[in-house]
Amino acid sequence: MLPEITDSHTHLDATAFDLDREDVIERARQAGVTRIITIGSGGGFASASNAIALAQQYPWIWASAGVHPHDAAEPFDIARLEQSAINPRVVAIGETGLDFFRDWSPRDMQERWFRAQIELALRLNKPLIIHSREAGILCLEILQELHAEKVGGVFHCYAENAAFAKTLRGLNFLVSFPGTVTFKKADKLRETVSAIALDQIMLETDAPFMAPEPHRGKRCESAFVVETAKMVAKIKGVSLEELAQVTTENAKRLFRLA
Repeated sequence: MLPEITDSHTHLDATAFDLDREDVIERARQAGVTRIITIGSGGGFASASNAIALAQQYPWIWASAGVHPHDAAEPFDIARLEQSAINPRVVAIGETGLDFFRDWSPRDMQERWFRAQIELALRLNKPLIIHSREAGILCLEILQELHAEKVGGVFHCYAENAAFAKTLRGLNFLVSFPGTVTFKKADKLRETVSAIALDQIMLETDAPFMAPEPHRGKRCESAFVVETAKMVAKIKGVSLEELAQVTTENAKRLFRLA
């Protein structure tokens, strides 16, 4: 019997899945993935609508709604985002945050959208999904300033160190690891996983990106989260079943899933 695993962050509405989306979802189910959060953040506001439609179609899929930092140059319209975010199938706000690595949007606009989405999460009492690249300290300062600990959230595709994760824990934030943890040269990331308590960890694919070994270089999909789970279980010295159970309970608690 397959353990129940949660993919806490995927992009099922991505155009990469346009030809076989239903098959991708079915393969996830067959692999033991029983809960998926599909991220409604990207392409301006279109992704939120698409993610919600998928969540309404499948009872074991939920959505988030947000404006990605790459899209921060979009006309500022938090009311429009809120129209999507109030949907009961939306369980989180984001992904939002700051990306000073790509810098595809002006930094002041990124910060404006980030702050507005934290405030939206507080109004709606929904957790945050944070995208942070080379901007961890500023993301943390803004979250602390706006008292984001009241709703908590997750830093997805976690790339900071274990000490940073300990600070996040005090803000009621989890961290989530994708397939990169399986990469041969990811020793530093595996050391970070080892040092973080299991009850602060979730699993994700960030599909269609960053497929884990042995699928590296291929289009990623939710079924592949099992490979990430196997690696994290090995690092933590627990069975795959225990790893799947704890990380799923973490996701259920954060996103208030059934």
